[in-house]
Amino acid sequence: MDTKPAPFVPPAPKPRTQPPSTLEMMRIVYRNPLELWGEHTYNEPWISVTGVGGPLVIANDPGLIRHVLIDNAKNYKMATVRQLILRPILRDGLLTAEGEVWKRSRKAMAPVFTPRHIFGFAEPMLKRTLEFATRYEAGGTSDIAYDMTLLTYDILAETLFSGEIAGEPGSFAKEIDRLFETMGRVDPLDLLRAPEWLPRFTRIRGRKTMAYFSNIVAGTVKMREERLKRDAGGVPQDFLTLLLKAEGPDGLTRSEVEDNIITFIGAGHETTARALGWTIYCLAEAPWERDRIEQEIDAVLAREPDPTKWLDAMPLTRAAFEEALRLYPPAPSINREPIEPETWNGLYIPKYAAVLVMPWVVHRHRKLWDRPNAFMPERFHPGNRDRIDRFQYLPFGAGPRVCIGASFAMQEAIIALAILLSRFRFDVTAETRPWPVQKLTTQPQGGLPMQVSRRG
Repeated sequence: MDTKPAPFVPPAPKPRTQPPSTLEMMRIVYRNPLELWGEHTYNEPWISVTGVGGPLVIANDPGLIRHVLIDNAKNYKMATVRQLILRPILRDGLLTAEGEVWKRSRKAMAPVFTPRHIFGFAEPMLKRTLEFATRYEAGGTSDIAYDMTLLTYDILAETLFSGEIAGEPGSFAKEIDRLFETMGRVDPLDLLRAPEWLPRFTRIRGRKTMAYFSNIVAGTVKMREERLKRDAGGVPQDFLTLLLKAEGPDGLTRSEVEDNIITFIGAGHETTARALGWTIYCLAEAPWERDRIEQEIDAVLAREPDPTKWLDAMPLTRAAFEEALRLYPPAPSINREPIEPETWNGLYIPKYAAVLVMPWVVHRHRKLWDRPNAFMPERFHPGNRDRIDRFQYLPFGAGPRVCIGASFAMQEAIIALAILLSRFRFDVTAETRPWPVQKLTTQPQGGLPMQVSRRG
């Protein structure tokens, strides 16, 4: 008799059965865009409508997604609405820059994210995670969502900045939350494509937070430049040094250097933090999956001290993380806009259309996944993973603008999960009632309060 429990179905908005009014739609988009999408969105290969801000195309078909992000990527620029939201925060950082500015930045950063460099980050990742784990020794209840922000910030600071970021980590985590709460939301004026000079009142509260991050960048750059003047030979050749050395007539401007620093400090750790939190939560709600992963981690750690080998040696742990990335993609929406109109397989895509490739929807699409709303890590187990189309699973995007830190994030996540789950057990409490909310990333509203106890 099969006694395997039914898979855990984590919380998510139910697809709408009726379209909202214009006013209601604006309220939903500001409050939580994940609650906007209807039944058709999760069942059709694409949706083409004329919305409040003009033509809208929702791309769910893997072939159409490939066309937009790769095959005809030269015809697609970053969507106007997305840029209106992100550029006030990240300016000409890697996530928002376009054209030659983007090419210069990507080229300048590429050496840091080669496999050799990423393997070199494994020991610092392990060191920071071991130090971080000591906070759980006494047990008790802790907000895992907040904790993972602190952990991934620690790892980012240690690896890309060699521990030399101005500011205090605790206040940093709070300011990140405030940044996404204020600056990271879709303003109704963005939806209407109002000109940039028109004030977004929803973001006026974010100015103080932006000043905080600007001060961190200035302080970080100043510290490193002073060190370079004192002892250039003894300065670590990390992300920060590489960016500063890329400044010049044939490289990056000082403004572009600063924008990329704020991009990585502000957003470089956030996506991994969210994915780690959701993974630990889903495993707590599916203890039969957690048991298998704990056994795998225990066996690997007992025989393999080299953290660079853990990613390949822990397929079940990796699968759980990838399944959490499917259910709660940290970047739930990829937005493009055609430079010229075109037709793809009978679908007309007009100029200025908002083309949405939404991992949140694609990852839960009824025609692409079996039991799409359930937490089922076996989808990503060896032998199953190869059956998933490259363009139906997009946690790191795809094409020329695929996330430059994807391999970094995967290594970081497995090291963090291996250490934390080998030592501690995380259980839900009566207060653990997360609700996914889109504020740039997919965040658990109300946090992830969980009971932490020593294992064994």
